[in-house]
Amino acid sequence: MTNSIWRDIRFWRIALQLIAVFLAAVVVVILWGNLKRNLQQLGIPFGFDFLKQQASFDIGETLISYKPTDTYSHALWVGLINSLRVAVAGIFLTTIVGVSAGIARLSDNWLVRNIAMVYVEVFRNTPLLLQLLFWYFAVFLSFPKTGNKISLWGFIGISQNGLELPWFTLSPEFSALLLGLTFYTGSFIAEIVRGGIQSVPKGQWEAARSLGLKPGLVMRLVVFPQALRVIIPPLTSQYLNLTKNTSLAIAIGYPDIYFVASTTFNQTGKAVEVILLIMLTYLTLSLTISVVMNLFNRSVQIKER
Repeated sequence: MTNSIWRDIRFWRIALQLIAVFLAAVVVVILWGNLKRNLQQLGIPFGFDFLKQQASFDIGETLISYKPTDTYSHALWVGLINSLRVAVAGIFLTTIVGVSAGIARLSDNWLVRNIAMVYVEVFRNTPLLLQLLFWYFAVFLSFPKTGNKISLWGFIGISQNGLELPWFTLSPEFSALLLGLTFYTGSFIAEIVRGGIQSVPKGQWEAARSLGLKPGLVMRLVVFPQALRVIIPPLTSQYLNLTKNTSLAIAIGYPDIYFVASTTFNQTGKAVEVILLIMLTYLTLSLTISVVMNLFNRSVQIKER
């Protein structure tokens, strides 16, 4: 019985996983002990009591009520909502842009195909930070002032104040960040979509055409659903990248969670605690996106009978 256990590959897989978990726990304990010891030597107490203190700084753009007299915890919550606002809108818009550009890359129309190619190559090979600065300084800040705003279709106004819609106004910081993230990430998604569509066997295209389906219906009903099995895994990575890239908002002054956390750290000196909060925030967002996309990926896989 004993010899059979030592020869069982399943036993060794479980044992190695337990050993890896134990070693990781030992490393964490050692690092945590060193951190506490170093903080004690510097006379810096570790704790999150500062979250109950008055923030005493303003946040330029909020979706919920906020005053400088509110606590640091409330300020961080405001920053988190601002980050979620950009991430959710960015994921939605970049999916539309990426899928459209990916399909356009395979278009029979020479002009459409090459416009899509130029878009992908330009935005994919330009640093995101540079694109954000371009959208903010070269585009939005170059628009006329509010009194001389540009009117589109009679209900959209464009000025240095941002995009004025009938229901709300998007600040230039938010607009620049959203456009930069959308077009940058969309260029990568376009290549993912193109590769996924090309992975569908030609026989599927021919079978759909033989049924008399128009090209648009062939793509929507036959090809694209099959391509999703190839598209979704790398698409998840791009959604994660977009969410984490929202931290670059600090470069153009948009008050996301990283912006608010940086101000909090500068005022309180609680570097370790603030960094832990930021790490936990982005980790939670990333895991949430991964779980949702993994469930979606499972739903589109071919079920074997």
